[in-house]
Amino acid sequence: MIYLDNGATSFPKPEPVRRAVQEALLTCANPGRGGYEAAMQAAETVFLCRERAASLFDCRAEQVVFTLNATHALNMAIHTLVKPGDRVVISGFEHNAVTRPLHGVGADILIAGRRLFDREDTLFQWEKALRTRPKAAIFTHVSNVFGYILPTEELSALCRRYQIPFIIDAAQSAGMLPLSLRKLGADFIAMPGHKGLLGPQGTGILLCGQVPEPILRGGTGSESKYQEMPDYLPDRGEAGTVNVPGIAGLSAGLALVAETGVERIFRREAGEAAFCARGLRNLGYRVFAGPFQSGTVSFLPKSDCEEAASRLAELGIACRAGLHCAPLAHESAGTLATGTVRLSFGHTCSRQESREFLRRMGEFSQRKL
Repeated sequence: MIYLDNGATSFPKPEPVRRAVQEALLTCANPGRGGYEAAMQAAETVFLCRERAASLFDCRAEQVVFTLNATHALNMAIHTLVKPGDRVVISGFEHNAVTRPLHGVGADILIAGRRLFDREDTLFQWEKALRTRPKAAIFTHVSNVFGYILPTEELSALCRRYQIPFIIDAAQSAGMLPLSLRKLGADFIAMPGHKGLLGPQGTGILLCGQVPEPILRGGTGSESKYQEMPDYLPDRGEAGTVNVPGIAGLSAGLALVAETGVERIFRREAGEAAFCARGLRNLGYRVFAGPFQSGTVSFLPKSDCEEAASRLAELGIACRAGLHCAPLAHESAGTLATGTVRLSFGHTCSRQESREFLRRMGEFSQRKL
């Protein structure tokens, strides 16, 4: 199988990740709930992952809060900063993991910057929007549909200048692009563990520039005599037993990312995306590609998107078709009615697989698919 759906999850997981999960299942009990060997092993495993994440994302270990996924992390961040009726600025490329919680809380949503691969317009529209003095701002680092890398450093600087609290959705960038909580000055950065960080599903991270308001309350193994959640990190954001086997696998994934280097990973993934984008255009497909693009590219087939993706699956090519849980991004790009077929490249992508993909797409082109 040629796997081109890393925007959904990295697959297959690297061998060190699989080994780490298995070892944790055999050696780790519940962290923070006892002083015996298996409990201490679990605590050390969790803390090592926290340290590795802190090193990669330039923050303190206690600022790393483990979550179920990026959606869980975003919900925690949004419910901390946004109250009913608050005006919130978002980009035109946000995922439902951002827009649905905002709708749920009753926020007044202002969309700023809807032109694909146009950083100047994004910054111009954002500065206009921030002048309205919203209560918070949220923007994705990379569009999960089109791979557009938003000007994250500049947007962060604008938010800091106007003193607007802000959240960065790093679901498609963590492990592929540099991220520094300290330098960006974000209130929160949310990310999954199972995509670019190569960990198992059911893992995520919320990097906390401030103490979050918990959306789950319960046991933490600390301050047990009080009925309020602890008021310090990371305990305030981690109610109940954390996913120790998943965190062990995530820790191994973080180590692999650090060893390989995010710059090298980006060059590989973005290089294959650009190569396939050129090849698809040469075959007559409409391709959404431009400057400031990551390892994700979308295109329109000559038939229905879902049908084309199903035919590709029959030929051993795994990709995703439809709206990709991001109707706002498709509305911005004018593809809400059709969706797109999305290719998202991962850490094991190769030129050989890209050429084979284009060969099969050449056959599709002749069949008008």
